[in-house]
Amino acid sequence: MARAAGRAGAPRWRTIAAALAAGAVLLSAGCSGKDESPAWQGGGAKGDAAGGASSASPAPPQSTVSVTSPEPEATGVKALTEVKYTTEDPQNTTVTVTDPDGDKVKGEVDKDNNVWTPAAALTWGKKYTVTVDGPAAEGKVGTTKSTFTVMKKPSKLVRVSSFLGDGATVGVGMPLIVRFGRSVPEKYRDDVQRRMTVRATPAQEGIWHWTSPTEVHYRPRTYWKAGTKISYNVRLKAVPMGDGWYGRSDVSVDMKVARALVMTVDNRTKKLTVRENGKVIKTIPVSLGKPKTPSSSGTMVVIEKKKHTVFDTLDELGPEEGYRTKIDYAQRITWSGQFIHAAPWSEGVQGRRNVSHGCVNVSMAMGKWLFDRTMMGDPITVKGTEERLKNGNGWTDWNMSWEQYKKGSAI
Repeated sequence: MARAAGRAGAPRWRTIAAALAAGAVLLSAGCSGKDESPAWQGGGAKGDAAGGASSASPAPPQSTVSVTSPEPEATGVKALTEVKYTTEDPQNTTVTVTDPDGDKVKGEVDKDNNVWTPAAALTWGKKYTVTVDGPAAEGKVGTTKSTFTVMKKPSKLVRVSSFLGDGATVGVGMPLIVRFGRSVPEKYRDDVQRRMTVRATPAQEGIWHWTSPTEVHYRPRTYWKAGTKISYNVRLKAVPMGDGWYGRSDVSVDMKVARALVMTVDNRTKKLTVRENGKVIKTIPVSLGKPKTPSSSGTMVVIEKKKHTVFDTLDELGPEEGYRTKIDYAQRITWSGQFIHAAPWSEGVQGRRNVSHGCVNVSMAMGKWLFDRTMMGDPITVKGTEERLKNGNGWTDWNMSWEQYKKGSAI
């Protein structure tokens, strides 16, 4: 009976529902001009967000400062991003950037351009908070906050290395040398170079010079002053280097320059003159390269020193001209194989005739004397031979005039 009664009553309930709906429409029409709208008007109760103007979220207070870049809640931000902001009072505005632990990040504020720049790359994948504080004015607050998240660590990272390490002591002709594990495209070199800074005490004018896409050198205008203290920083972590590649790390080196030992060789007199701190301390007879294998004229520096080694040119020159010989007190000055070294077999003609394969031959006694006093980076200039030194055949930074050298800079 109950089930039958339910079916029979269904049309009656539909009639009642229709009547109620009609009443609701009439009531809504009658109350549309009143403040007390019924709960169902607009689909929500009075005071809900979907209701009238009274339910809207309050607008944030206006501020005299704002962060314009990176945008609020930005993700994938570069690790060397600058923070840009606006302010109505630049000189009395401060910018603070904090890491996820709340620690303050070191950086510099440019109040003229309203830019904050990090002192070092931010941490891959971390979220940072920017707080800009300025004076309040005319009903406006004086502070704002914004957050951004740094991009994840990329898979394509370029190795950056310095030839010299902390504590190195070098000669006055030693260039600073930075190498890259991958070629740096030309259009990125200016950005790379701007992040490579050199501080010398006493101060000396100098510049970076790209010797190849994977290597850049630095030299002062004239030889380093004796006793110079040098500190250089290569801040290339996260610096873009083209095709999605970024610098892997930062490098910093503290080093110093020793006494000023400078060597000159004159083919006309066949003498090597050694000056220390401007004074001649030794004149040494030499034999240079014979006409068929002349020594190179130009300015070179000592690249490496080997007290005992073996010269082997059999593969290069063949069995007739080539040789395999034990050598003492060898000091490399070119990549092509020119050395200053002891040559007891040519002592009889040293100072009178050239018989070497391009090297600067000295006696055993003078070879040891010189070897004991020189170091990497000591310069040697050879004059008056049949062949000019080719730039790049060794550390030939001093084989160019200052004007020529500056042309190798990217900025």
